[in-house]
Amino acid sequence: MRIPFIAGNWKMYKTVREAVTFVNELRSAVHGIADVTIVVGPPFTALHPVAQAVRDTNIAVAAQNLYWEREGAFTGEVSPGMIKEAGAEYAIVGHSERRRLFGETDAIVNRKTMAAIAEGLTPIVCIGETLEERERDETLAVLDRQIKGGLDRLAAGQVGALVMAYEPVWAIGTGRTATAAQAGEAHAHIRKRLRQWFGGDAADRCRVIYGGSVKPDNISALIAEPDVDGALVGGASLEVKSFLEIVTKCRSAAV
Repeated sequence: MRIPFIAGNWKMYKTVREAVTFVNELRSAVHGIADVTIVVGPPFTALHPVAQAVRDTNIAVAAQNLYWEREGAFTGEVSPGMIKEAGAEYAIVGHSERRRLFGETDAIVNRKTMAAIAEGLTPIVCIGETLEERERDETLAVLDRQIKGGLDRLAAGQVGALVMAYEPVWAIGTGRTATAAQAGEAHAHIRKRLRQWFGGDAADRCRVIYGGSVKPDNISALIAEPDVDGALVGGASLEVKSFLEIVTKCRSAAV
């Protein structure tokens, strides 16, 4: 049975002080919870202080991005090795904001995914369709393209160990959320393709989570879908109370 996975993507929010204050409060609130994987994704400036603050707890840390090269003349970029040294265990790859605002392609997502794995980081690989693509009934074809491109050349064992995040672009930061049925259909399709292309063990082990305006009042319906293994939470992860409520409801649904 896959353990539910809840990750908070803080995006470009929180100073170092705010980030450490947040995880100190969260650490006490989630102490003893072992049946949900809990991850926070601070901005790069707070990555190391947050990792230090949650050391030896049940909270893990994710970077929001990474570059695929080990080192070099790449102004402004951060390598997988730097991220791991800072204390992260996960790296978010291919978020729709990276694709839309910074031109990341499936090929770039693939390079970042492979670089993260090579450094011992677990990628959280994001895929999802735009509103226009959904209205043209292209959702499943888009997911196929992004899975094929993003996971190209990965072995079955590597796919089984990573996290896939289905994030319909039209639901991110808009207040709109895919219905539980829409999310369930997309997740079932993703699982089907993972089984078809990487084998049953990889498909059964890989956690496929939902992202897109996840809130305490919709997580229960989402997590009730058999192929929804958790959530990548945006705005609701910025407050301890709402993030904790999501973790708790996800935990209850898994019992």
